[in-house]
This record gives sequence, C-alpha cells and structure tokens, in this order.
Amino acid sequence: MSARSLTLLIILVAAALGSWYLSRSNSGTEVDELPYEAEHRGYYLKTARILGTDTDGSLLYEIEAEAAVQEAQDRIEFTNVRIQYSPTSDVPWTVRADAATLREGDPRIALRGHVRAVGRSGNDQDTEIRTQYLELHPERYVAETDERVQIRIGARSLTATGMLASLNENKIELKSNVRGKIAP
Repeated sequence: MSARSLTLLIILVAAALGSWYLSRSNSGTEVDELPYEAEHRGYYLKTARILGTDTDGSLLYEIEAEAAVQEAQDRIEFTNVRIQYSPTSDVPWTVRADAATLREGDPRIALRGHVRAVGRSGNDQDTEIRTQYLELHPERYVAETDERVQIRIGARSLTATGMLASLNENKIELKSNVRGKIAP
C-alpha cells in the first residue's frame, strides 16, 4: 500500500468516525422534538350545526355549515353556510353564503361570497337579496351591507349600493345608486 493510499484511508476512517460521533451526540435525549406545536390551536367541525338562542334560552336561529374552524381564540370561520330562523320566531328568512365569520363578543355574523337571503311570504312573492358581503345581526333581525346588492321581489328587480334590512318587519332600506325594473 502506498503512502498516498494509506493517508486517504486514514482520512476516510477519521471522517466516518467523526460523522458517527456527531450523529450519535445529536440524537434525541429524553424527549424528541414534536413535528407539530403542542399548543391547542382550536377546534374544527365537519357538518357543523350551531344553535343561537334568545334571552330566555329558546331557539332563535340555527347555523349549519359544511365546516367550522376556530381560527383564532376569538374567531370561528364557516364554509358553505346556511342560517335559518326558528319557525317559532316568525321570521321566514334563510341566508346562505360561501363563508362566514363569527367573532366572540360580536353578535354580528359576517357572510362572504355569493350571499343569498330569501324571505318567504304567503303570497308567492318571495324576496331575494343577493350580494358578496352581508353582516347579519340575528338577535336584532337586521342584515346590512355597504356593497352592491340586488333585490328581487317576484318579477321586480332592484340594484343598489348598500342596504339595511329589518327581517322581522320585512323592510329594506337601500342606501344609494338605486336602479330598478318594476313591471306590473
């Protein structure tokens, strides 16, 4: 064996022993590091159903969603949402949206994406409200937006920018840029 080969062999053996020693000393001691944070990040629900009650504890409204995820300590995000008032509340409105946010301490529900609110009436003239964003205050029966809104009542159609609706009184106040088509 030549001096050059012997030197190369010694360097390789030293490198192998060094890497073995380093890998052994870096192996976990008593507790290996977790691949996730041990802190509780909140909950999630699939096919969620959340009930809202009034002051005396009776059912006022129901939120149904494909999923509900607690994103922060004080915020719940919903996907594919449907909010419906209880039949005993005598408010015949159903609201649907792609997403919604409910914050702790805030009674309003912020609905986003293809928001559609339908009020049923006994005369086959359902009222339909469409917008991209709507804030619903279910305990006060109020829905409000500053976004573009389209309202249909039977064959009649109105568009506006901004709206305030009192769902229990079946009143809608349009804020600005009102345009419409009203046919007899």
